[in-house]
Amino acid sequence: MLCRRYLIPATLDDALAALAEHGHHARLVAGGTDVLVEIEFGAPPPEVLIDISRLPGLDTVTLADGWIHIGPLVTHNLAVADPLLQRHAWPLVRACWEVGAPQIRNRGTIAGNLVTASPANDTIPALWVLGAEVTLASVRGRRTVPLPDFFLGVRRTVRQPDEMVVDIRFPVPPATARGMFIKAGLRRAQAISLVNIAAWLDVEGEVVREARLAFGAVAPTIVRAPAAEAILVGHPLTPERIAVAAERIQEAIRPIDDVRASAVYRRHLAGVITRRALTLLAAGREREGWIDRPVMLWGRTDGRFPAATGLESPVSDVHCLLNGRPTVLPDAAHLTLLEALRERGHLPGTKEGCAEGECGACTVWLDGIAVMSCLVPAGRAHGAEVVTIEGLAADGQLHPVQERFVTAGAVQCGFCTPGLIMAAASLLAEQPRPTRSQALEAIAGNLCRCTGYVKILDAIVAAAQEG
Repeated sequence: MLCRRYLIPATLDDALAALAEHGHHARLVAGGTDVLVEIEFGAPPPEVLIDISRLPGLDTVTLADGWIHIGPLVTHNLAVADPLLQRHAWPLVRACWEVGAPQIRNRGTIAGNLVTASPANDTIPALWVLGAEVTLASVRGRRTVPLPDFFLGVRRTVRQPDEMVVDIRFPVPPATARGMFIKAGLRRAQAISLVNIAAWLDVEGEVVREARLAFGAVAPTIVRAPAAEAILVGHPLTPERIAVAAERIQEAIRPIDDVRASAVYRRHLAGVITRRALTLLAAGREREGWIDRPVMLWGRTDGRFPAATGLESPVSDVHCLLNGRPTVLPDAAHLTLLEALRERGHLPGTKEGCAEGECGACTVWLDGIAVMSCLVPAGRAHGAEVVTIEGLAADGQLHPVQERFVTAGAVQCGFCTPGLIMAAASLLAEQPRPTRSQALEAIAGNLCRCTGYVKILDAIVAAAQEG
């Protein structure tokens, strides 16, 4: 059970009033990609979940008075696609791209990443070097906190139970500034950082005027490396100076031993990625390898979910458009969307493989956008449109991706197939002629336990070629 009461406020004022009323007994849910995993792993379910994911006007990036403002509902994929951030906040764009898989990035928000306050979270170092500030709001008023003062420790911040992040802002960097983000993980996608670095330099001619290096997963909170930064300032970015700076980071970091890596290995990695980041920045190659049209799995949408209008709250029965038909999922708001589809909607095609957003077997479309249903509260589907594998065929005809999975022999054991097909069909709606590498990006969040990815990719490309 996720909660006892599920609220859908219509406005920001309604959300803040609900927080003021329920306080310690409530949790906000925007993306839900952290909250639902915590509950799945045994955290006590809150009395009240306050769903702010459809509050109007909070999912945009704007420029005003020399500051770039990121709304609290800006998802990682929206950040990746935003031209303002691509121009002025390259470390943040790369950090957002490294988060999870497309389905996770379609739900998870930058604000949620900050509030979770894990030292391994990817967007925090990037915002740290950009000089970001966080604005918190409650019925008592608003306050703005510099990012270093926002974090108190592992999963601890200054945010009070009745407060909500309503804005993230940072000053527009000078034209002479450039930066990048590098993450070291145990796999190419869906990996928690072993170590990450955000590097930001302001360079005049060949001389570094200012340097900021922030590291994640090496201490209880994100840390800067002032000794390493001092080595760089006032000098050209030479290989020798880069090497010395990489050595000096040992003075700032305090990594731990855990199941993913030893402290010794993390120290070594921190030096490696520091040298790599600074070397690329020195050569002006910080955007090397970036793709023009990254895969979002937005289908035919712009990646933004419709605002909630005219929905009753609290929610118990979930009323939605399910596979094209008005449907009621009785007493489902306290479940995950995956549980509600299987137990209330009697649609077994959506599979549960991990219940924590790792395998992608539960992929469905929510308002036209691919998401992992195990990380979506069923109450979020109230008043929304949901498409599952059972609704993909039309007029008795299989979707082209379904047909090609059969003819290419891509089905295999079949357990992961529904999630793979939903991801692939979303890709084709978004990019009708994807390359093989784009097809690979599209299924980065889908694990095949039979390990037969070659035929899966063959099927996706064939479906695209045949239209």
